[in-house]
Amino acid sequence: MRFTLPVIGAALALSIGASPAAGHADHQKPSHQRHHQTHKRVKSHVALHVSKHSVLAGEGVTVRGKIRPGGGHQVKVVFGGTDHKVLTVHTRSNGTFKARWDVADIGNYDVTAYGISDKRVRASHSKVRHLTSYRLAGASYYGPGLYGNGVACGGTLEPSTLGVANKTLPCGTMVKLRYNGHSITVPVIDRGPYVAGREYDLTEAVKERLGFPGVGYVQANH
Repeated sequence: MRFTLPVIGAALALSIGASPAAGHADHQKPSHQRHHQTHKRVKSHVALHVSKHSVLAGEGVTVRGKIRPGGGHQVKVVFGGTDHKVLTVHTRSNGTFKARWDVADIGNYDVTAYGISDKRVRASHSKVRHLTSYRLAGASYYGPGLYGNGVACGGTLEPSTLGVANKTLPCGTMVKLRYNGHSITVPVIDRGPYVAGREYDLTEAVKERLGFPGVGYVQANH
């Protein structure tokens, strides 16, 4: 027994002395390490809205969005398409941002906002928004009296045929047309028109879908 008591006393002394030392060691960790343990970067959320999804070439489009959590962040808005463009903007204190771009070329664009990673948030991106830039093109229509005839790109012209005639675009090229708020995407199926000032001949079915009067101008993305 006289040998056991000193051993127990020594063990207790060691355990009592070790606890403050461990706490003191943790207290002595560099401040940036303690800060890292309590403040981790969070995943951000990026929202994006486009002012209009159809524009004429040369017109401007405005994009607005917001990053959560709020505060100052850097955002890159990417217009991917015929005329690739990247805009860099900074958010306001509430996380909102705004940018404007004049669309120079016709075509289809995918618009995405990317929140850049910083000390508080991890990088993320918005949903993809879509934008089409058009130009005005003279157009007419054809069909009545020609049904049952063949078309230059193969096939037969019928009242239900959806397509356009164009003198230069390759057969099968998908052309997006817009008129008076209506839009449709159809292939090039024939050659024509051969009247000065007109670039497209619409089949009767396309004419009806667009509500096109027969002769005039349509918006086209080619």
